[in-house]
Amino acid sequence: ETVGVGAVKYFDLSQNPQSDINFDWDRSLALQGNTAPYLMYAHARCCSILRKADGYDAGAPIVLGTPEERELAMRLLRLPEVVDQAARTYKPSTIADHLYQITESYGRFYGACTVLGSPEQASRLALVAATAGALRRGLSLLGIGAPERM
Repeated sequence: ETVGVGAVKYFDLSQNPQSDINFDWDRSLALQGNTAPYLMYAHARCCSILRKADGYDAGAPIVLGTPEERELAMRLLRLPEVVDQAARTYKPSTIADHLYQITESYGRFYGACTVLGSPEQASRLALVAATAGALRRGLSLLGIGAPERM
């Protein structure tokens, strides 16, 4: 239910408010691309890594040693600015677009950087936790749940 309702809400809110909208179930429920299920799945992946870590130091410093870590961190840092811009312009699609960019950056980070068992584990777990928090908050602002398992 969370995925289905979230998919419909996200499909609507991710559109430019001045555009005509043609709803497409297949596109809105896809696990890839700019869709709620894709963002929800990224959140669930973050939560899975944090569960497997069996605890992590939330106060660990984040060291940005790779381009993928830096890119993800920069996207995360921009979220408050994007939320403010969306509120000023009455365009929730701005938040949706940014959440998609965070998810894409997270995918590149996840593909390039080993988290569990790496020498950088503490730092990377903190980055994963920050990503999960940003996705959860951003989806919540859009009225969409962020499941911890999918």
